[in-house]
Amino acid sequence: MSEADLPRSAAGGDALEIARHCARVARDIIRAAASHAEVTGVKGRGNVVTATDLAVERAVMAILSEHFPGHAILSEETASATTLDGWTWVIDPLDGTKNFSRGIAHFAFTLALCLDGEPVLGLTTHPLLGLEVVAIAGGGCTVDGRRAALRPCPTVADAVVAMDLGYDAERARRQLELAAYLWPRMQSLRIPGSAALGFAGLAAGWWDVYLHSDLQPWDLAAGLLIVREAGGVVLTRDGTPAALTSRAVIAGTGTAVRDALSRAGELPVT
Repeated sequence: MSEADLPRSAAGGDALEIARHCARVARDIIRAAASHAEVTGVKGRGNVVTATDLAVERAVMAILSEHFPGHAILSEETASATTLDGWTWVIDPLDGTKNFSRGIAHFAFTLALCLDGEPVLGLTTHPLLGLEVVAIAGGGCTVDGRRAALRPCPTVADAVVAMDLGYDAERARRQLELAAYLWPRMQSLRIPGSAALGFAGLAAGWWDVYLHSDLQPWDLAAGLLIVREAGGVVLTRDGTPAALTSRAVIAGTGTAVRDALSRAGELPVT
């Protein structure tokens, strides 16, 4: 698929450009609020919502509804779509809200356009750094407009590994066991606090392997496509390709990911 093959908006607009417009709107809202984040709700232990999450979601959903009235929208805070059939926009308006709420400058806006549950367009941006990572199914991946490919990384011994734990305590415990097993065999370990940046960071060259134990579709949709189009793999605990509904994944350069799986056994139960 090329950019020209993506659906056009009701006014004939380009889907990628509209996605970028959404990202710019999100960036402006997030930047304006970054120094005074207001927590407005708690969804669970460590899982907060800010006024900024909701403001970005409202603005982006309005843009997408105007330009693509026939498309469904699945967003973290309102989850309007109940299935992933047909054309569906999948949004996380502010991924890494806990970081944002504490003044830690590591969070993202991410969205993907999916067709019958398969992402065909993915975009993740870091609103403060200005980082933009884009992927189109069959069209490759770019980081800040430049063609991107994952760094060569033959084994875990060569890898900077990143991971996030999610909110499920048992899944987190099992992933911590995995990290402890891999720790003597890796270069270093990072915890981004944002799944969107976990996946985008692979394309940007920040790390070589990324693990997450408790994902939702809005965490994974853009990242799944970004990693694959940058030449990497996203696998489940049994080494099969991840889907949009996968909960626990390991992503990165194929050789390093498979080396990690062979050394550490299975990922947390999906």
